[in-house]
Amino acid sequence: MIVAASTGCFPEIQIPEVIEVLSDLEFTSVEIVLDDDGIQMPPHRLMSDYEECLRLVRDTHRLDICSYNVRINASGDEHYERFEKVCDLAKATKVVTITIPSGEHGTPFNQEIEHLQRMVKISESRGVRVSLKSQIGRLSEDPDTIKNLCEYVPGVGLTLDPSQFLCSPSKNKNYDKLLKFVYHTHLRDSKKDKLQVRIGQGEIEYGRLITQLQSVGYDRALCVEMTPSADMDMRQELRKLRLLLDSLL
Repeated sequence: MIVAASTGCFPEIQIPEVIEVLSDLEFTSVEIVLDDDGIQMPPHRLMSDYEECLRLVRDTHRLDICSYNVRINASGDEHYERFEKVCDLAKATKVVTITIPSGEHGTPFNQEIEHLQRMVKISESRGVRVSLKSQIGRLSEDPDTIKNLCEYVPGVGLTLDPSQFLCSPSKNKNYDKLLKFVYHTHLRDSKKDKLQVRIGQGEIEYGRLITQLQSVGYDRALCVEMTPSADMDMRQELRKLRLLLDSLL
């Protein structure tokens, strides 16, 4: 396994500057966020400025790109057109895994299945895998629903964020049955009543998680994904978690 960090840890600065920060913190791999509501590299920009976007993500100062975390705010055909461009970018930069959100609570199961089937068809034609992020407030909040989605749509995997299960309304529901579907991870420290706390103050058992992932042959990224907070020094927290994960590996 490798330890990586997400550009989403610093959403207020552009990708070249984020890469410099993560390099200074001695990360060797990066996840790049492609968010239509963000400033770093929104998917809609790929539609009009693809070559420049490709140049930017290739200039990562020796950091490998382990994945893309994608949030597209368009609907209908426009959504799939943007996703196709994201997959083109992934293929060009030799990135295998793309994380996407599942549908929000209330999305009909069959509608979600049809959506994911279309996403998988697009991604697989470019040698890319689709991974659903476990996330409170969405269908992927519930381990049973994730399992069903992964089984109904072959090729769909999971971006495991254990904090989302720890803090969910289902209260730390067991996710062991999902381990075989894990394509990627998102990590921070959390308590049952708070999604993000300083490293070492929460309840996430990183050592146990790593052992569980090793048991199913997972050999990809442990990716730090934290949200900026006024009461945290983000650089210090990223450094602490990188050192901790490195020590466990």
